[in-house]
Amino acid sequence: MDVDGERLAERAAGVSPQRAAEMGSVQDRVARWAAGRGDAAGLLLVGSCARGAARAGSDVDLLLLSTAPDGYAADDAWLRELSLGEVVRVRAWGPLTEWRHRTASGLEVELCIGPVDWARTDPVDAGTRRVVTDGARPLYDPAGMLGALIRACG
Repeated sequence: MDVDGERLAERAAGVSPQRAAEMGSVQDRVARWAAGRGDAAGLLLVGSCARGAARAGSDVDLLLLSTAPDGYAADDAWLRELSLGEVVRVRAWGPLTEWRHRTASGLEVELCIGPVDWARTDPVDAGTRRVVTDGARPLYDPAGMLGALIRACG
């Protein structure tokens, strides 16, 4: 991860050094947490942060692909583990469930959780393609699945 390059891009787009540091810290924390979970198949940073176009009001958009995504709704221990702040919204987006958090500083963190087949490449789902082509960067991709998806989306 080229943290300095990412932070420079975020600052250039109008994100304060403090906000950029918080955004980077959230990304690192969730990536470490995902790497320690047996069900986590990949973690993708999407949206403006992934494009290097974050603004002062931007949120951090993360997508976790899991072999057991339904378990997250059944047991909220993971919410306490991550400590991303108050949950302000839970909403379904097709096969993904969005958990939107607000940190004490006001940063919003959207963590979508879904099944591994969201990343299938033969064929790539139209909704998946829209998300990926809007900006996507793997933060945890042990099998290369997310890298393959990004390449398939061209």
